[in-house]
Amino acid sequence: MARTRTTKKLAQRIDLNYFKRPTPLKRAKLGLSILLPALALAWIAWLVLAKNTSVYSSGRMAEAHAVLANDCAACHVQKAGVFSQKAEDSACLSCHDGPIHHHVATKQVACAQCHNEHRGRINLLAASNENCSQCHSDLKANGGTLNYANAILSFSDGHPEFAVVRAQGGSKPADPGTIKLNHALHMKLIRRGPTGPLVQLQCGNCHRPAAAPADMTYGDAKYVAASTTYKASDELLPVKQESLPPHDLSSGRELMAPVKFATACASCHLLTFDKHFDEGVPHDKPEVVHAFLVTKFTQYIAAHPGDVRVVRDPSRDLAGKAPQPEVRILTPAQWVAERTADAEQLLWRKTCIQCHVLSVGGASVNAAVPTAPSVLPVVAAANTTVKWMPHAKFDHQAHTGFTCISCHTQALTSTLNTDVMMPGIATCQTCHAPGPDHAESRCFECHTYHDWPKRKEITPTFNLPALKHGGR
Repeated sequence: MARTRTTKKLAQRIDLNYFKRPTPLKRAKLGLSILLPALALAWIAWLVLAKNTSVYSSGRMAEAHAVLANDCAACHVQKAGVFSQKAEDSACLSCHDGPIHHHVATKQVACAQCHNEHRGRINLLAASNENCSQCHSDLKANGGTLNYANAILSFSDGHPEFAVVRAQGGSKPADPGTIKLNHALHMKLIRRGPTGPLVQLQCGNCHRPAAAPADMTYGDAKYVAASTTYKASDELLPVKQESLPPHDLSSGRELMAPVKFATACASCHLLTFDKHFDEGVPHDKPEVVHAFLVTKFTQYIAAHPGDVRVVRDPSRDLAGKAPQPEVRILTPAQWVAERTADAEQLLWRKTCIQCHVLSVGGASVNAAVPTAPSVLPVVAAANTTVKWMPHAKFDHQAHTGFTCISCHTQALTSTLNTDVMMPGIATCQTCHAPGPDHAESRCFECHTYHDWPKRKEITPTFNLPALKHGGR
């Protein structure tokens, strides 16, 4: 008789409790589910006992705050038994003050809104453009003045052209300086002195940062060592500090120092005055030059009394004037007065006016009209501009890898001292633009937010970590 296989009979053979039987895999899962939480609890307990709060941190601190990485309470002030989620302004101000930059600001911005921590070793000063545009996207609505532009979102969006090169009333700006200089001529091969060799000047021969040593290639040590009756500050225009000063101290290499005759011009532009001497007059005021000439000629005629006998030189006869006698016998005083007058005519009308603006009684001195021997000219103030962009901070030291004419292209073609050599915004935007392949272009790069001169002195409250833990 054949055996009958039914579903019911087959089901009776299956052990319905098979899933309850322990297996190696089940034992491993159970062990891990107990061991891992136990290890986690032990790790947290160890951190608590060791007072290590790094497990609660959102990320690494910036370099300026790295020493506070394990001291959360320094910034996250404890309130009612719990820590505040955000760093409080009171915690920031307990170490350093940050006075707001504008007296008409309509909103109070929290420190952490612009200076975000726990993002690694970053520069906390690098605030985003969005923080600045809260006000500068609509200055009129935010109570600001409209001297420049109402809406500035970033350096590449809405920023106006630099005021130093922006046309005013249809005319381009002019350099207020009075020193006559043909940049285009000096940028080409030029003869060094009347009979000297051809030389190629470099920008650095004349223009150097204040902290850098002077390039004496075309200078004269005698003029460097000589004292003058005028001060360097007398030749400079007052700096109009219309922006806030930077937080860090000046290194002396941010701006170019004014060009000095002694270090940049003296070896080519000689101040010789008479064939009897191989030295030049002082680079000083006309009254100082006059006293120097009188002294020099007086000393000379005392040592050479025979020179009071003056023989006529036909080459010095002037058209329209009666020729001098063939031989004249002068007194020492007359000889000194005559030689001094001749030397001053040479200096005022030929040498000094090459670079300076001279005037007598309000009238300009020129090469065609001689001045009265008894009247000394007045030299116009140089009016040298030290800081061309008073609304921003700039550092030449950060741009030392670039040639000067990369930015100051006008120097190659400028022939007038009234030409402004400063670059426009398009030149800066070539490098300073958004994106990883460009230099930093956010607002903080050129502008300062806090008015640091108004900061308050802070009373220190923190101890060094080594002192805080008993020196262990």
